[in-house]
Amino acid sequence: MDNAVNPLVEMIGISKSYGGVRACRDIDLTVRAGEVHALLGENGAGKSTLMKILSGDVTDYDGTVSIGGAPVRFAAPADAQRAGVAMIHQELDLVPGLTVAENIFLGRELRTRLRTVDRRRTNQVTRGLLERCGVALDPRRPVGELRTGEQQLVTIAKALSLDAKVLIMDEPTSALSPVEVEQMFTVISELRRAGVGIVYISHRMDEIGRIADRATVLRNGSVVAGFDTRDMTAEAAAEAMVGRPVQAMFRTRDVDPGEEVLRVTGLALTPRRERSGRREPDGISLAVRRGEIVGVGGLLGSGRTELLETLYGAGSAGTLRGEILFRGRPFHPRGARQSLRAGMALVPEDRRIAGLSLEHSVAANTVLSIVDRIATAGFVPRARETGAVRRITAELKVKLGSIGDAVGTLSGGNQQKVVFGRMLLTEPVLLLLDEPTRGVDVGAKAEIYQLLGEAAQQGIGVLLASSELAELVGVCDRVVVLSGGRSVRELDTRQAGEADLLAASMGEGSAALAVEGGENA
Repeated sequence: MDNAVNPLVEMIGISKSYGGVRACRDIDLTVRAGEVHALLGENGAGKSTLMKILSGDVTDYDGTVSIGGAPVRFAAPADAQRAGVAMIHQELDLVPGLTVAENIFLGRELRTRLRTVDRRRTNQVTRGLLERCGVALDPRRPVGELRTGEQQLVTIAKALSLDAKVLIMDEPTSALSPVEVEQMFTVISELRRAGVGIVYISHRMDEIGRIADRATVLRNGSVVAGFDTRDMTAEAAAEAMVGRPVQAMFRTRDVDPGEEVLRVTGLALTPRRERSGRREPDGISLAVRRGEIVGVGGLLGSGRTELLETLYGAGSAGTLRGEILFRGRPFHPRGARQSLRAGMALVPEDRRIAGLSLEHSVAANTVLSIVDRIATAGFVPRARETGAVRRITAELKVKLGSIGDAVGTLSGGNQQKVVFGRMLLTEPVLLLLDEPTRGVDVGAKAEIYQLLGEAAQQGIGVLLASSELAELVGVCDRVVVLSGGRSVRELDTRQAGEADLLAASMGEGSAALAVEGGENA
């Protein structure tokens, strides 16, 4: 069968509106068996809506969908799964209180001859699925105890359990370290050889060039470009996505660092209660100066998130050892309120869980951290609130209808800008950022990098934890590499590249690039 003539998936004239907003406009998309087809576009371009139609999440639309040449009209995701269509969502759809195995087979439980749940076989099959994903996890472990990256791998294993003919992957590597990304690419290669058609949504252009055969670009709900990825450049794809030439992605490093705002020496935390899946600080030293952006790198489980949470006072309760000097004085983290008042602000790893109250308005979310500053006699004057929100949303170019809209209605990139705006309103001297560009499009990434450059120019010190090597090398002045909760290397990004950073993260690397126990260690 010629797959170019007889595609595995064919979507013709797909249109969908939400109220007066046209999410999809007459979109055509084909996916061949054994092909990875990249779907590109800014947040809000229509990618998610189109894939929700294919996966049965959205049932009210115009146009036709065919799987293997047969027209289909799914009434629910379960119908799509029975037809061989599985979707890995960007926002993980796992139940924290259930085990890994229970999540993978939720609603499709394996049964004994007596119709009871066959837990032994379920755990055994789950272990095999996890091995295919290159990850060693106990199938009996509650998902809520796993780090975000581990949960992402569980969702991939869940999709494999469906034996899908069509697999939709929405930002599948957003929470993975470089090593886990390679493991996932190995899984994708196996699926391609088995004839599975894959729709791959990602904002990471280097991944698209490596893994995809073709790419379709959406903008404002319409198809605006198509590429054979062998001939596609990142610049051409980005320009098609945003409709204009994209400025240089990373900031120009033209800031001379000022006085030291943070120095951490031998930081370690012994928690009162062990929390599975966490890697608490166990000997971390680093320094950040005003106007300087210092990166925190390392593989998944190295302790990046735990370091930032510990500094901010939002991590595990326990006994701290070592020394934290903040603004030249000893600092003992006791919680978010104290840290904010001292001049330290945190943009957390998961904006939807730890950064925002999705059902509340943009305005309410934006002023949350400065309520005590703008309140009078316990009340927040509407004019004062509105003024602060409009100023910061305009400054950060947040795309929204009204500041009274629920923040959950905004795109991922604009939600992230709201979290940034709330933290910047506190006028911090140190900004802690945990995966600041996870799940945002190339245009929003460029804008966030520009914001970081502006923050540095204003004399704000930045400590940025990221799993993206290009981000660490392109944005940061220095990168401190963690392993097992310890700082093991410090790299000057004027001399070191992505390969050096990955080697250091894996315990290799050039001694000439390492700064161990040096002036800035």
